[in-house]
Amino acid sequence: MASAIPGTRQALRAALIGGLVSGTADLIYAIVAYGVIGVPAIRILQSIASGWLGKAAYSSGATSAVLGLVSHLSITCVAAGCYVFASRRLPVLVQRPVISGALFGVVMFVVMNYVVVPLSAAVTAGPKGVFLVLGVLVHMFLIGVPIALIARGPIASTGPSLTTLKS
Repeated sequence: MASAIPGTRQALRAALIGGLVSGTADLIYAIVAYGVIGVPAIRILQSIASGWLGKAAYSSGATSAVLGLVSHLSITCVAAGCYVFASRRLPVLVQRPVISGALFGVVMFVVMNYVVVPLSAAVTAGPKGVFLVLGVLVHMFLIGVPIALIARGPIASTGPSLTTLKS
């Protein structure tokens, strides 16, 4: 069965792959970077789950870690979906994926750290010092750019572009 909108299936696939790739890259960074200072991987996942559960996330063991993992990957898939579908209206997002993706990563960092996390039940105070700088760079180059590069494939080759629609 064909989709109603040309390229919708490819766009959804790009959003899923982009979200999973970028979310995994971000988690690997967090596990390594915070592991260097002695924070165990399960604690990182629990801190994500604390957005839902507050302090209870840290005493819920693997259950809250799985919730954190699913939450994190869901957020990156939704973000990738937003980028992929926006790129259908704004071709520059796929024509200049490194710059556009890096800027998207900065926007994601700001929204997550200064809007979403403060409005959640999370216990964390947010990144400071070197982790703040690394966090911005990670969002730019491990989240935003991979999403933009993955979005480029199916979006650049399927569906009508704005230039086609205007002719």
